[in-house]
Amino acid sequence: MTSTLTVDVIELQPLPVLAFPNSSGSKDTFEIFNRFSENLEAINPPDVPKEASVPASSEGRPLSKLQLVMTILQPSLVTFFGSFTSGIITVGLPAIASSISLQRSLYLWPSSVYSLTSGAALLIAGSIADIIGARHVEVCGIFLLGIFILVCGFSQSGIQLVVFRALQGIALAMHIPASVSIISSAVPAGRARNIGFGCLGLSQPLGFSFGTVMSGIMIERIGWRFGFYLSGAAILTAAAASWFTLPKMKAEAEGLTMGDLLKKLWIEVDWVGGTIAGSGLALLSYVFAMVSADLSIIRSATTASLLAVSLVLLIAFPLWMRYRERKGQSALVPNSLWKSLPFASICALVALSYGAMNSMEIFSSLYFQEVQNHSTLIASLYLLPNLMVGVCINLSVGIFIDRLPAGWLIVGSSLLCAISPLIMALVNPNWKYYYLELWAQMLAPLGTNVLFTVGLIIVSDNFPERTQALAGAVFSTAAQFGTSLGVGVCQMVALGVMGSDVNSSGDPNSATSDDASDMLRGYRASFWTMFASMVFCVVIAIAGLRRTGKVGLKKD
Repeated sequence: MTSTLTVDVIELQPLPVLAFPNSSGSKDTFEIFNRFSENLEAINPPDVPKEASVPASSEGRPLSKLQLVMTILQPSLVTFFGSFTSGIITVGLPAIASSISLQRSLYLWPSSVYSLTSGAALLIAGSIADIIGARHVEVCGIFLLGIFILVCGFSQSGIQLVVFRALQGIALAMHIPASVSIISSAVPAGRARNIGFGCLGLSQPLGFSFGTVMSGIMIERIGWRFGFYLSGAAILTAAAASWFTLPKMKAEAEGLTMGDLLKKLWIEVDWVGGTIAGSGLALLSYVFAMVSADLSIIRSATTASLLAVSLVLLIAFPLWMRYRERKGQSALVPNSLWKSLPFASICALVALSYGAMNSMEIFSSLYFQEVQNHSTLIASLYLLPNLMVGVCINLSVGIFIDRLPAGWLIVGSSLLCAISPLIMALVNPNWKYYYLELWAQMLAPLGTNVLFTVGLIIVSDNFPERTQALAGAVFSTAAQFGTSLGVGVCQMVALGVMGSDVNSSGDPNSATSDDASDMLRGYRASFWTMFASMVFCVVIAIAGLRRTGKVGLKKD
């Protein structure tokens, strides 16, 4: 009976004859034995977990530990220096505005336009990276990023700085989804990938912290422009090195001619959907930014028209996604994803919390300098606890996230984070820094820095393996537009409470005592707005993530 069963398996799954030229005995016996063994392995393959496999490049060579470390560090380094320039602008804003004659009504534009343009281009950039390969998009993106950061340092007017920061945001949109895709593809799932995402997250506050501290030193010693020269040169160096250090992962369009590649991009990238989403969000952010600069604009026909167009485009986006899915074509963000409560909750949390906490950094800096009359250096040192705690939180979450319930971790961190703007809204400016303001700065980064790693893991798990760049783009789109809208709303609230005549020259040294009092009321109103936003985040986290278990686990 055993022989008959063996012959049946051989007939169903014929395998090549294995020759043993140096063996003695019957060749047929060896042939049947080998076929029987191989069929057993085919039916019951060895239980080898996926995590045990070593990531390989497109050339088939396994990546060494050094290559994995470089794969994580290189994108993180670029993010570090990109955030470095944002730190310079945040703390050095009054000095920069005075240097290039930037009006107070445009104070927040160098920061908000950066988020505005990057958010508008993220979905298209992510789709392109998934097709032509994240490595190519990453190298091109960081090269352009370095160029535009350099030219920011050469700005001679406020308009030039705003334009160059807008271009810098487009280059950032190429880097962010590509870096997420590279880590998702090259680093195995589990703690290693969690640490990779954590490093991407911690590089942002770490770069920002160095930017704020160095901004205070540079402005008083050698000028604010040097920071842009240093950052641009470092990123250009990283761009040159990345061509040799980043792994050559297999791309969907590998081996295609240029003509076929362009045709594939034209057919498979949802250009219409990306344009609809990007334009709608960009116009909405623009309206908020313009209204925050001058509240009287809200009554103009142009503002009303732009607002209407943006809302129409945002409503049209899910309808276009439905049309694409019915046609069997690729959709940027399939409507079915929004049925996933954790995914929808994470996107809402990212937008709200990033808007509130980026506003917290900007308005805290302005509060320390314009209400308490501290120097740029002292203001940067006062922000340092915020940024250093953020670094520690990001690294810790990357290491321990697979051991803790993700939902309740976000609920707890958001609740603690909400205390930060509450303190700043209530604190007496005449009190010592370490009474309350220090604790406000230490609590501020808890929400966003926990949310970065957890949210990126959840969003990535909702997208197929071949569209990880698009997953990173969706996550970052929520963060960038949340930042742009959050900062715009807080600025609009602050100016509404201050009044339109407060120090319109943009020179903080010309403020009168009445101006300072109005500024304090305006900044407190913005802190209350941030507090309300974080309380809403707690409610969303409880409703949408309370049943979310551990994430970032090894995949067997």
